[in-house]
Formats: sequence, structure tokens, C-alpha cells
Amino acid sequence: MIQKQVKTTIKNYRLINKGDKIIIGVSGGPDSVALVYVLNSLRRDLKLKLHIAHLDHMLRKGSSEDRKFVEGLAQRLNLPVTCARINIREIAAGGSLEEIARNARLGFLFKVAKDNKANKIALGHNLDDQAETVLMRILRGSGLYGLSAILPKREIADFQIIRPLIETKRKEIEAFLRQKRIKPRLDVSNQQDLYLRNRIRNKLLPFLEKEYNQNIKEILSNMAQIVASDYDYLNRSALRIIKDTGSKINIKQFIRLHPAIQRIVLRLMIARKKGNMRRITFQHTKEIEDLILNRPVNSIVDLPQGLSVVKKNGHIAFYYPSKH
Repeated sequence: MIQKQVKTTIKNYRLINKGDKIIIGVSGGPDSVALVYVLNSLRRDLKLKLHIAHLDHMLRKGSSEDRKFVEGLAQRLNLPVTCARINIREIAAGGSLEEIARNARLGFLFKVAKDNKANKIALGHNLDDQAETVLMRILRGSGLYGLSAILPKREIADFQIIRPLIETKRKEIEAFLRQKRIKPRLDVSNQQDLYLRNRIRNKLLPFLEKEYNQNIKEILSNMAQIVASDYDYLNRSALRIIKDTGSKINIKQFIRLHPAIQRIVLRLMIARKKGNMRRITFQHTKEIEDLILNRPVNSIVDLPQGLSVVKKNGHIAFYYPSKH
């Protein structure tokens, strides 16, 4: 039974404390449904207050049936539920459907958590998801932050995102549901090879398991855990360095830093000014490094979404030209 594995994960990462109020993001798929049942089985012992949240992205035909399924699940388990729907295609306007849907879902979960005074949001990512994400990041050329992949616990916007199933395999989740005779909703698009993740899931991972290492998923998951720990240490060191720097970096002090810390410092400064790291690549980081080391005073590097970096006497500054 997966309850034992989930309990171990909760303990190892300190995901849940007694008396926690937890919002559970439930799509109706196998992972989130299993998560509801497992957390519900722990509800009495840990004195948990659980609340199911479901957002219909309206991206595929029949998605309204997912809502009915989730509402029925909540009723059977006697759990409160909040459902909403949003037409992602209408608001995407040519942007990334996947990214906009993810942001909409997070925004919805944060609102439900705030409305219910909950301190944690539980999501159903599993070990297979972790392995797929690591491979995606490798293929796209990620650094340590990207290779950390899906963290078991993460602070976002004053809420804790927790993933109690992150060390549980997909096949174990499916076996758990079969044993309980629970038939979740299935997204048929997951079987199609239109997206990189699906191709990794349906083709690359099975090939690696068969031809190279039958434990490849566990190996990739362990790798993510090790990298996340290393990155956390470096990130904390970099945060101490930029604590009181505002939007400027002293060039002499920067040059004395180890290259690993230098690059994290640059990432943190960009994120501080921009609010995120979207569309920032390794090439942008190298351009800023070249600005610091080789280019003359008053040289400028332009970054995505209007952010710029200018070199002055003794420092570089991150700014938006229209606000400068």
C-alpha cells in the first residue's frame, strides 16, 4: 500500500504537521484522486482539515465531467470542495497554453487557500513525473535550479506547496486505485506524443528502462533530490550576498565570488527586478558576465520583457529603461 511510502515522504521532508489545513488540488486523474484518499486516511491521526479544489481549464471536450467526478468524490468522502472554470484558450492570446493554464491553476489554488485560511496546498506529482521533468530539463539544457525539478516542498506567495506522492511510482498509484476499485478520470491527451513530456513518458523512459537501467526513474529522482540540496546551499549563500544590494552589484566584490555563486547572484538579481526568470537563458547570463569583465562603462545588456543591465563605474545596475 502506498500509505507507508507517503508517510515516509511526509516525515522525511516535514510536509505536514498536526492540525494543518490543506487544500488538495484535484483534477480527477489517478494521482490527485489517490492523494485525496491517502490524505483522508491520515486525517484523523494528524487532525487534518482537508478541502478539495478543482479548476476546469475548458481545454478539452468533456472536461465538465471531471468536475462532476470531483464533486462526487468530495461528497463520498464528506470533504468540502470548491470548483471553478476558466477558458484558458480565450485568455492565452497566442501564448503558451501550458504556462497560462499552470498559472491560472496556481492562482485559483492560492485563492481557495486564502479563503479557507489554509496554510498548505497538496499536489499529486509522483516519482514518474519527477523523472520525466529531470529528463526534460536535461534535454533543454538546465542548470542546477532546473535539475532540482519538482521539489517535495516549496514556498510560493506565503503558501507551502507540498507533494506527498513525489517518491511514489505511478504504477503503485494505479495499483492502489485498482485495489480500492476506484476509476479515476483519464486524460487521453497524455497518450499522445504531441508534447515533449509525453514523448519522454511514452518513448524515451521505457527505452532507457529496457536498454540501460531498469531503475532509471529512481536514479533520476534521486539525482533531483541531491541537486536540490546542493542548489539550496548555494542559493542561500547568494541570498546573503545580495541582501542589501538593492538593484546594483559591486563589480570588485562580484569578481571575487566563485563562478557558481556569481551565476546564482545574477539569477536572483534578475528575479528580484523582473519577478520571474521566464525567457532568461544561459546566454543572457554569459552576456552579463561579459558586460562585467570586458565591456566599457555605460555598456548595456538588454534582457527579455524590457529589463536592462548597465555597467557603471564600480557596479552594474538592473533597471527598466522607461522607469530609469
